[in-house]
Amino acid sequence: MATDRRKFLKQFGTSVLLTSASLTSLAAKEEHEKRILQAEKRVSPNDKIRIATIGMGIMGFNDTHAALTVPGVELVAACDLYKGRLLRAKEVYGSNIFTTDNYHDILNRKDIDAVIVATSDNWHSPISIEAMHKGKAVYSEKPMVHHISEGLNEIKAQQETKAVFQVGSQRVSGIAFKKARELYQAGTIGKINAVEASFSRQSALGAWQYTIPLDASPQTVGWEQYQANSKVKHAYDSNRFFRWRNYREYGTGVAGDLFVHLLSGIHFITGSKGPDKIFSIGGLTYWKDGRNVPDVMSAVISYPESPEHPAFQATLRVNFVSGEGDRASTRIIGSEGVIDMSDGGGFTIHKSKMPVAPGYGGWDSFGTYPEAMQKAIVEEYNKKYSAADQQAPKMDDVVYHEPEGYNDSNEHFANFFDSMRTGKPVVEDAAFGFRAAAPCLACNDSYFENRIIKWDPVGMKLV
Repeated sequence: MATDRRKFLKQFGTSVLLTSASLTSLAAKEEHEKRILQAEKRVSPNDKIRIATIGMGIMGFNDTHAALTVPGVELVAACDLYKGRLLRAKEVYGSNIFTTDNYHDILNRKDIDAVIVATSDNWHSPISIEAMHKGKAVYSEKPMVHHISEGLNEIKAQQETKAVFQVGSQRVSGIAFKKARELYQAGTIGKINAVEASFSRQSALGAWQYTIPLDASPQTVGWEQYQANSKVKHAYDSNRFFRWRNYREYGTGVAGDLFVHLLSGIHFITGSKGPDKIFSIGGLTYWKDGRNVPDVMSAVISYPESPEHPAFQATLRVNFVSGEGDRASTRIIGSEGVIDMSDGGGFTIHKSKMPVAPGYGGWDSFGTYPEAMQKAIVEEYNKKYSAADQQAPKMDDVVYHEPEGYNDSNEHFANFFDSMRTGKPVVEDAAFGFRAAAPCLACNDSYFENRIIKWDPVGMKLV
């Protein structure tokens, strides 16, 4: 492990920049040294953090694995409503871990310092709030709330308890996003005016048709507890449990699940507190398997001028039956360049700046004038603008790659546990998490209610 970490750290400081002197090596060296200290720090018994994961589905197992890459972290308990996942947890993490189908058993234990809340979306906020009041640090999967109405109460719980609370949108810890933010703040792309961001998928698994175990039944699944906080109760349905993302009662659809990744990254880079108007459209075009959320959704989101940034608009899209295959893209567009963060692993900044002179000819009315007038215009133009003014500046692209083996989920957990140990602020607190989640949930409201949703990004409330 130490050898792998050292190899990674060496790569970090030397291979991340391919072109551009915009990022000096100094910042990389400082970050490099900081990482060496963190990775090689000897963890004393007093520094050991004992964790439990509530919800051992896809994200539960992945989050637990990422958490355990951090030195001094120990998994002591796991909770899930499907018995098979509790058995699997013991197979993977050892027979000595405590397992239960009742999350209260986890929260009532005094030997657990932090919990990962990786349940279906409808349980994120209730469990997180109770955990904070029980004295636990909380890592909550995104979106941190199932309904907009839950957000301020969760923020209040964190403020009252002073608990360490972090939302699990790992882009906020990603080194590529940090570097993109540095360049954005340095004015590399001029003034922002638009963002285009999307996820495209083309597979059953990508569209959330997850594998269902052969023994799935009311005898192996805690169905009553699962839907205990749902207004409408349904008879047992394996799809609703194992493919919960497809149902509004338990999940938040493509907006809450994937738009929230996009907005988290956008808000992190721009420093934005959020939009003031949201409108979305969509439909169920292909995956007609009983789900009650769209498989294609597009949103137009308006960001007002603020102390953090000029006014801009963002267009978001998720397509679960896209002919371009699996692809993710975020393009932050400014007056002098574009930050293109496509398919992860880094970014490219394409820079383009208009010449001082406006130009003439081409698709222009110039050619419609008499020859004498054209000559006079050219003569006057050349007197007014130098040859340099008439040329667009040549500007090289900036290309940035993450070091080989880098993982932003591991980094996100490292930041979470570092906050627990040092008391420094988390990288994605409740306010940031809610400001990313609420506009996404408003996309759902806009889609189902066919109206523009107005939002107060500072006060974090519907208007």
